[in-house]
Amino acid sequence: MIQRIVLGMVAALFVLSAQQPTCNHCSATYVSKDELAAYTKRAIENHLVDQQVRSVDLGKTQLGLGIVYRGKLDQPAKNSVAEHDLISEVYYVIEGSATLETGPDIVGEQRRPATMQTVKEYNGPGNNGASIRNGVTYHLVVGDAIIVPAGTGHMFTKIDDHIRYLMVRIDPDRAVPLKNEAQSKAYLASPAKQGPNN
Repeated sequence: MIQRIVLGMVAALFVLSAQQPTCNHCSATYVSKDELAAYTKRAIENHLVDQQVRSVDLGKTQLGLGIVYRGKLDQPAKNSVAEHDLISEVYYVIEGSATLETGPDIVGEQRRPATMQTVKEYNGPGNNGASIRNGVTYHLVVGDAIIVPAGTGHMFTKIDDHIRYLMVRIDPDRAVPLKNEAQSKAYLASPAKQGPNN
C-alpha cells in the first residue's frame, strides 16, 4: 500500500513538473522592422556580413536573432565552409537569392580562432574548411528557409547579386553572451569596426 502511495506521488510530481513552462515568467522580446532595417543599412554601408541583433534566454536554451547581408559572389572564397559545434541556425531569406551547399563531411577542417567576433558573440566554437564531401546544394530565394544543425558544414557557392536573411540561432549550451535591446541600440550607435567578421 505504501509503495502504491509513493509511486502515485512520484507520478503526480512527474506530471506536474512536465507541465511547468520551460521559461518561467519570461518576457517576450520585440524587435521592430526599423531596428532590423538599421542593421541592414549598417551592413551595407560598412561591408559587414553577420550581425547579432539579440541573444535571449528562453529557459532551457538561448536564442539568437541576427541579420546577414552578403554581396555578389561568383565562386566560394577559400576555406569558406563554416561549421558550428554547439549552435544550430535557421535562415529565412528576406531579399535576393543564392546557392548554399551543406553537409557534415568537411574537407580540410581548421579550428576557428576563439578570438573571432563571430565565435565570441554569434555562433560559438567551430571550424572552417575548404569544401564539403558529398554536399547537398540548395538554391535559396525570397521566402525560403533552411535549417542548418550544429556540426553541419555550410557555405555559399554563388550569390546572384546579394542576399539578406534573418538568422535564428539555437544555443542550448549558452555558448554566446546575451544581448538585449539596450545593447543593440548601443551597438548601432557605435562606430562600425571594419574587416571580416565571419
